[in-house]
Amino acid sequence: MPRLPSPRLRVEPGSVGLTGRQTGIYPQVRPGGWNLIGRTPLVLVDVEAGYFPLRVGDRVTFQRIDETEFRKQEGERLPVAAAVG
Repeated sequence: MPRLPSPRLRVEPGSVGLTGRQTGIYPQVRPGGWNLIGRTPLVLVDVEAGYFPLRVGDRVTFQRIDETEFRKQEGERLPVAAAVG
């Protein structure tokens, strides 16, 4: 899947994007040109606290949740044990 011809000016934190053979999750508000397929409510990066639960090469499974569950989990940190790869 190619990048968008023109990047979005704002991509929300937790947005999941695809391009080529890669998948990425935007940890902070940023511009971005990847095709978005969803969003996680979980905090994946906290620079000030040194919190980075995912590492290059980790396998991540995405699970569909409804808006109620999204709001319930919004702002929670990804559990480190769940991120081990």
